[in-house]
Amino acid sequence: METSDILKKVRKIEIKSRGLSNQIFSGQYHSAFKGRGMAFSEVREYQYGDDIRNIDWNVTARFNHPYIKIFDEERELTVTLLIDVSGSNEFGSRQWLKEEMMTEIAAVLAFSAIQNNDKVGVIFFSDKVEKFIPPKKGLSHILRIIRELIDFKPESQKTNISEALRFLTNAMKKRCTAFLISDFMDSGFEDALRIAGNKHDLAALHIIDERDLSIPDMGLVRMYSKEANKAIWVDTSSRAVRNDYAAYAESRMKMLELAFRKSGVDVARFRTGQDYVKPLLGLFKARESRR
Repeated sequence: METSDILKKVRKIEIKSRGLSNQIFSGQYHSAFKGRGMAFSEVREYQYGDDIRNIDWNVTARFNHPYIKIFDEERELTVTLLIDVSGSNEFGSRQWLKEEMMTEIAAVLAFSAIQNNDKVGVIFFSDKVEKFIPPKKGLSHILRIIRELIDFKPESQKTNISEALRFLTNAMKKRCTAFLISDFMDSGFEDALRIAGNKHDLAALHIIDERDLSIPDMGLVRMYSKEANKAIWVDTSSRAVRNDYAAYAESRMKMLELAFRKSGVDVARFRTGQDYVKPLLGLFKARESRR
């Protein structure tokens, strides 16, 4: 892509993303994620209606009366975007490719973060960490991230979510708010997800295309997998083939749901060709309601 085309695209995404973060997301983002960026300062006696999760059990045992921790909100958070750049994201049966939807969602999150004076960093991953942009503040930093999102060319087409999560766990020494943005065409990452979710405030953003879930009757079709780097002929006119594909997709979705639930990681699902505002707001509001 020519530099002038990249700049035009960056500008277009900047205008749309800043508008959404200004009008819709900044307040919701702040109230949804500020609770994990808190510093313990003192204790006081428990009062009716206090969050029992904030009880200081050591002080309570010492005085034989419940006490809760008082927190001061830290002035800033660190936000880390883990973005899947593997080959399966260069697909979309609707208006958008998965990677285009990921780019806009990541841009909105980045602008929401800097409006709250937060630092933003990015981990691009395939089956390895392709690039790490350390967290910083400022508009120029966000524009650099958007440009990388648009024009980044990964070395590998495969996916290893565990590798990205292990890098997050090791690279980010202090607790951060992290968004894992992927189509989750992978398996065996449950342990890494649980460990990263325990250390950091992690949310999963699952990007789905309708063809990930089912295939229509299109006759004999040549299907190509960028991740596997091979093509196969599939007889989609066969009901058995279509049913097997749908059954496999359903079992994979159940596996993912179980992995997220066991690890305690919040998840929002986004479908290509549909508006991403509603599920993103839904994630923020669900988190806010639990505060």
